Amino acid sequence: MTTPVPSDSTATVSQLKAQIKEFVRERDWDQFHFPKDLAIGLAIEAGEVLEHFRFRSNEEIEQRLANGALRRDLGHELADVLYFTLLMCANLEMDASQILEEKLALSRQRYPIDQAKGKNLKYTEL
Repeated sequence: MTTPVPSDSTATVSQLKAQIKEFVRERDWDQFHFPKDLAIGLAIEAGEVLEHFRFRSNEEIEQRLANGALRRDLGHELADVLYFTLLMCANLEMDASQILEEKLALSRQRYPIDQAKGKNLKYTEL
């Protein structure tokens, strides 16, 4: 019997971090995963996400995302970003859910609904 593939509705952040740590452990890659190296990897992967949108109009992007293979390629790049983010959190002993909630609370203060709704201004410009 095969193990069902987790989905967003069933997987926990802790489980995802454990999967990544096991993947790394099996390959003896922790020796290469200092915070600087992980941050560089994260930036590189984020750049690869951007490549899918560079020099394309919103209409072109919409058409490309309708293509299953191109959508899958973008998904793989997003997975790489998530991989590096969760691995950094695991290695730095940061609780991803907690730091996200803290950041959202700060953003709620910086971007009150009555001032920010429908605007794309930085909080210092509201």
